[in-house]
Amino acid sequence: MGDARVVCTSDRPGLAPALSHDIADALQGRRGTSAVALYDRPSGTSCEFQAGTSFDSASVVKVTVLGTLLRQAEEAHRTLTAHEVALTTAMITKSDNASTDALWHQVGRPAVQHFLDLADMRHTVPGPGGAWGLTQITAADQLTLLRLLSTDNAVLSAASRDYALDLMQKVVPEQRWGAPAGAPASATAHLKNGWLSRAHQGWRVHSVGVFRGSGNDYAMALLSTGSDTMDYGVATVEAAAKVIHRDLAGTADHQGAAAGTTPTEASGA
Repeated sequence: MGDARVVCTSDRPGLAPALSHDIADALQGRRGTSAVALYDRPSGTSCEFQAGTSFDSASVVKVTVLGTLLRQAEEAHRTLTAHEVALTTAMITKSDNASTDALWHQVGRPAVQHFLDLADMRHTVPGPGGAWGLTQITAADQLTLLRLLSTDNAVLSAASRDYALDLMQKVVPEQRWGAPAGAPASATAHLKNGWLSRAHQGWRVHSVGVFRGSGNDYAMALLSTGSDTMDYGVATVEAAAKVIHRDLAGTADHQGAAAGTTPTEASGA
């Protein structure tokens, strides 16, 4: 089930051990299974906790569906149709399932796999048939996707990346939980959440987000499963988000910490 340690590296003295300690502390004793992956470009920071563990995607896969459509359109040298704009807007900003069904069917599973291959999301497995919400994802691959959306690359053009991030910025207020919890007011949050209850392992509650502007340039993928209620899963991912935002902002007080890689146990998470 992945590495049960929080492992962080950073170019900023003291930040890696602070994040390692605080993420582990935030998830300590939480029921179920959690995974975290994050990067912060200004400080050269990255963290992983069980980032290779597979989870049912729920609705966070909708960003992958959007990326697939945008890549298809680029390969066909065309822009999105008005209908596709309507579908993608509903899919990302409102997490509309009917729109996702339509787009998943339109692009097709082979195209999704093609996008995953191009994006180097090697541990993501598209869901069977029309079951896009059962796509298998990892926190590491989700962070790879967030990097793709916020960096110049050969997979998605600047226009496609801007389109995706703009939709993720416009997620409706009632779905703006998770990764933005505790975010600085100076950061613009681009996010997508997912939530799904199944008979086995209860609720899957995930949140992925990119935070940019005013010197901010970081992203996080927060995944969880095994919660008895959706609220419990939201509390789990938000516990991690809050300490990440706090530590990246440099507002935590950690004395005597040294820079470098610091693994910290996070049992029970």
